[in-house]
Amino acid sequence: MQRVLWSLGAIVAVGLITAPVPVRAHHAFAAEFDANRPIRVEGVLVKLEWTNPHAWFHLDVKGPDGTVERWMFEAGNPSNLTRRGITKDYVKIGTELAIEGFLSKGIPRRANGRIMTRMDSGKSLFLGSSGTGAPGDGADVSEQ
Repeated sequence: MQRVLWSLGAIVAVGLITAPVPVRAHHAFAAEFDANRPIRVEGVLVKLEWTNPHAWFHLDVKGPDGTVERWMFEAGNPSNLTRRGITKDYVKIGTELAIEGFLSKGIPRRANGRIMTRMDSGKSLFLGSSGTGAPGDGADVSEQ
């Protein structure tokens, strides 16, 4: 009886250890964004999600009529952004930015960011992820 219980316990332990863990698959650019719909917005950074696999920049963008809309831009991962000079300290909440990118295929005010420009200095840096199927628009210096 003790041997049966031990065997059952071992089977349960192996099952728990080898149980599948949910994994979020990485997407291709074309699955979510439209290369034929470029966008450029100017606004104030209100939130920065410094997470893997992508960082997200959230901007409040004032429309011509004065209404404010919240936009979100997907960027590369934090490691790649840091190597390009974009850190959490480089873009603090309240920083005025212009971001160019490509609109989402189905979610309003959401885009894949390519170029981020600080309005106070005019300095532009590449936000995107290389090799994701995004347009070869010359924004990524590693493409050249």
